[in-house]
Amino acid sequence: MELIMALKSLKEIIPLPNCRRIMTIFVKLWTLLMYVLKRNMRTVIEHQTIRYSTFELSPLSQQRLRLVRRKIFVLDLDETLIHSQRDGVGRKSLYPNMPPDFVLRVTVEHQTVRFLVHKRPHLDFFLGLVCQWFDLVVFTASLERYGMAVTDKIDNNKGFFTRRYFRHHCTLHFGTYIKDLSIINEDLSSIFILDNSPGAYMNNKDNAIPIKSWFADPSDTALLNILPMLDALRFTADVRSILSRNVHNYPAW
Repeated sequence: MELIMALKSLKEIIPLPNCRRIMTIFVKLWTLLMYVLKRNMRTVIEHQTIRYSTFELSPLSQQRLRLVRRKIFVLDLDETLIHSQRDGVGRKSLYPNMPPDFVLRVTVEHQTVRFLVHKRPHLDFFLGLVCQWFDLVVFTASLERYGMAVTDKIDNNKGFFTRRYFRHHCTLHFGTYIKDLSIINEDLSSIFILDNSPGAYMNNKDNAIPIKSWFADPSDTALLNILPMLDALRFTADVRSILSRNVHNYPAW
């Protein structure tokens, strides 16, 4: 209210053209300030959130790991690790003023298309930790050009992912792209998938961790929430002995 009164008083003192010029500059500065604050909001939130603490394994735990196979952790992309929106097209974001983490330009049907991509909160921390526990594989129902570009960005030359699979590796069944984990590894006791779409793993339900779809909510902590289970899962001989209970008895994370 005081600011409005001050602006009204300013109009009475300063000639109208100059007053409009000053107000235009003020609005631009305010817009810039809001953009910077929103751009850094996620960083502030992530620093306020408790991270997952890791400790050196005991000799007994180290011995247990040597007795079981190293697992393969398959990761979906869209609405699981990231949310991507084609510029000017698609679902309206619940947080329209949140700037994207990066922008991709991908050639689709001989046209260059811009994608605004948001990374799920804590993604970098999550990948940096779980790549020490498992062999990470990307499996997305997206086209290879798009999926490869997104994966390159979130990997950022850190070597998180050992392999990548795309839409042409899926099986189309009544409009649903099914991801068959056996094409990655025939031994289903040592492979599992994190995916927001139940249809994607309908043939491997006992090898799946459901996760809620994510659409750019900066306060989301789903990736942190599943870390304790993942930490324990690497010690089991057969992931299905644990995940079969998870799918049938528990909701998505």
